[in-house]
Parts: sequence; C-alpha cells; structure tokens
Amino acid sequence: MLNWKEVLRLGKEGNLTPDKRVEKSPQEWQELLSDEEFRVTRQAGTERAFSSQMCTQFEAGLYECVCCGTLLFDATEKFDSGTGWPSFTQPIQSNAIAYNADHSHGMTRVETVCNTCDAHLGHVFPDGPSPSGLRYCMNAVALKKVH
Repeated sequence: MLNWKEVLRLGKEGNLTPDKRVEKSPQEWQELLSDEEFRVTRQAGTERAFSSQMCTQFEAGLYECVCCGTLLFDATEKFDSGTGWPSFTQPIQSNAIAYNADHSHGMTRVETVCNTCDAHLGHVFPDGPSPSGLRYCMNAVALKKVH
C-alpha cells in the first residue's frame, strides 16, 4: 500500500516503470479526445468542482485512463471527499500512476499522471482516510468507468 512518504519518494527519485507505454502526438490525442478531455489530460487543466456526477457514484467497477485505457482505480478505493472531484485512496497498481512536483498557482502539490501515457489526472494529497492517508483527487473527465 502506498503512503505519503512513498509518493514523495517516487516523485523525487523517479517513478516505477509502467507495464507499457503509449505515446502519441498532440494532434493524434486531439483527434481521439473531446475538447475538455484534451484540455484536462494533455494540457494539465482542471475541470470545475462538482461538474461531474462521478463524485456521487459509488457502484462497483474499475476506472481507466480516458486516453489510453490503462486501469487506474478500483471503486472499492473511492470515497466522498466533499471536494467536488472523484477521490480514491489507492491506485489499482503501484505503477499505474506517476508523480510530479507541481509548483503552479503559488503552492506545492503532487501532480498525478497516467504512467502509461502521461495524461494529467489530478493531484494526490496526504489528507485521505486510513489506512493510506492518501486522497487521489482526480478530474472525472480523465477517467472512464468500466465493468
């Protein structure tokens, strides 16, 4: 189980090797994604808080990257953070997510990206529930619910 100390270490020393890599040009991504999906995932945008019903849906299932289809989260790790974005306590695999220091907007945060295709997903914070203490705060448009 990942914890905050491990997330910081990965972001600083290097992320785990993904099972595969998917690389496309910006033009190729733009052809595959909606305008909002492209803005969020390929240009590190953020969707409006409370703009998706995904925040209040807790049915069983898996969530994959909207860009490349890599499985990222299991609904059993999803919780209501009250933030307006879907939140999870753990990724489905330790190497599914990559971590980058984000010093934008006058603060320091840890950006989460799909480790397979580098899609911006959101951020991870150390204020989640036990036992991990992590809150993966994701943009709903970056995820696709499957199964």
